[in-house]
Amino acid sequence: MELSVVVPTLNGRERLASCLDALASHARDVEVVVVNGPSADGTTGMVQDRDDVDVLIEVSDRKLNVARNAGISAASGDAVALVGQDYEVEASWTEGVRTGLADADVVTGPVHRSVRAGVTTESEESRVIDGREVTYFDGGNVAFTRETIEAMDGFDEYLATGGARDCAHRLAANDHEVAWSSDVCVTQTDEDDEDGDDRDWGWKYRALAYRMVKNYGPRPGVFRRTFRDAVSDAVENAVEVIRGEETPSGWMGSGKRVAQNVAVGSKDGLWARLKDRSDARNPYGLSARADRAVERYDWRTDVEEKERSEEPEQ
Repeated sequence: MELSVVVPTLNGRERLASCLDALASHARDVEVVVVNGPSADGTTGMVQDRDDVDVLIEVSDRKLNVARNAGISAASGDAVALVGQDYEVEASWTEGVRTGLADADVVTGPVHRSVRAGVTTESEESRVIDGREVTYFDGGNVAFTRETIEAMDGFDEYLATGGARDCAHRLAANDHEVAWSSDVCVTQTDEDDEDGDDRDWGWKYRALAYRMVKNYGPRPGVFRRTFRDAVSDAVENAVEVIRGEETPSGWMGSGKRVAQNVAVGSKDGLWARLKDRSDARNPYGLSARADRAVERYDWRTDVEEKERSEEPEQ
């Protein structure tokens, strides 16, 4: 199995260096593709100075799903893994990915996070929605067979957050198995939510409404779930107001943004559902994307040319 690893990055030079160091130590026989958002911290120079990156793509769009799709398009392996810039793969990771993908379409595993009392570890998360068992995964620690990620048409570039959750719903709808392996484990080096900030209430609920309506249709159950989550967050925020950690005007403003973005997300989700009625349910995926690469450095070509030049003449 030829494995490609895609690492999206944005203004994370030091964390990216640690991520690449771990890949160099524990995943030496894989293709590494780095997709750099419009970083302003010297990321490009750092990557160019390394000899363990095969492809560097510079994109102008800050959306994580754009970077993911750009990396998937550039990867040449028959399996593609995504690793977050602030994650370090552990020694068992590569073999765990290869073993997992031998039996399943997708494989994911735990993320170890440092806390004051020690280390906390994620467990498998799944939920039954509309009769489907959806197995969620961390978008910074997941691997797909090439056939599977292409069948899903990559990630939905409409979404600024929640792209991994959306992909999980679409995988479940098409009966693709997502396996959980304790060997496919990574360690988080910094508290950085690459798939979006949950405190951005507007995008959080716009994304939630969008992906639920897109994947399940405008059903009452979809809106009940969105309303339930909104009420839960509103109560949590109200407690912060009582404690003096949030102002009443800020709380009211957050509620207004949530309501507006649920409406926008529901409308856009319905349009996306009508626009793409295929199994992929991804009108803004790989097949529809425009190449946003500002610059591309492909050192695979240099290696191939060097190998050809060293071949003995017949």
